Amino acid sequence: MAAINTRTIICVILTSITVVGCSAPAPSKNTIIDEWPAVKTPPPPELKPVTVDPKATALLILDIQKGNCNPQRRPRCVASVTDIQKLLTQARAQGMPVVYSLTSSANAADIRKEVAPLAGEPIVKSGVDKFFGTDLEKILAEKGVETVILVGTSAHGAVLHTATGAASRGLQVIVPVDGMSASDPYAEQYTAWHLVNAPGTRRRTTLTKISLIRF
Repeated sequence: MAAINTRTIICVILTSITVVGCSAPAPSKNTIIDEWPAVKTPPPPELKPVTVDPKATALLILDIQKGNCNPQRRPRCVASVTDIQKLLTQARAQGMPVVYSLTSSANAADIRKEVAPLAGEPIVKSGVDKFFGTDLEKILAEKGVETVILVGTSAHGAVLHTATGAASRGLQVIVPVDGMSASDPYAEQYTAWHLVNAPGTRRRTTLTKISLIRF
């Protein structure tokens, strides 16, 4: 009988093992909707203290309007306004550029009075990505901005998509979680996770709180 080489024997053994049940399990055909109740919530992202250079940083206040930041529609936004106002006061005291955004159908008079713009502070109008169809990129470049601090509503709309737009343009992004809001907590939770985990933002985004920002 011809000799059977070692490699052949190993292949036969491995084939036998596979046949009797050592093969990889078949992939699940369930969708994420099917498995929704079983999905485990990841641990919260770390909030980090940050020190910014006011000359190279801009504060972006996104869509803080009377029509969408009120007790009826978005009480979580109303709760954030006091802290945003404190950050705005600090930023102006440091000479930091401040830029506002509005939804497409709003105007400057719609911005809540607590955080209303001063004369000369730019305002852009767009959908969720405030870079889209606006001069925001030009405004920031002309001011020498390398880092943006984003506050506003909605977290999963203007904040998320403008942060992504900023990161894709090479800017560093700082998002204080007590300065972003949505109509329900899950949208804020998802946004916080996305910003520090998604490929488009994770290398350039820092989550923090307003009290952890130093100038």
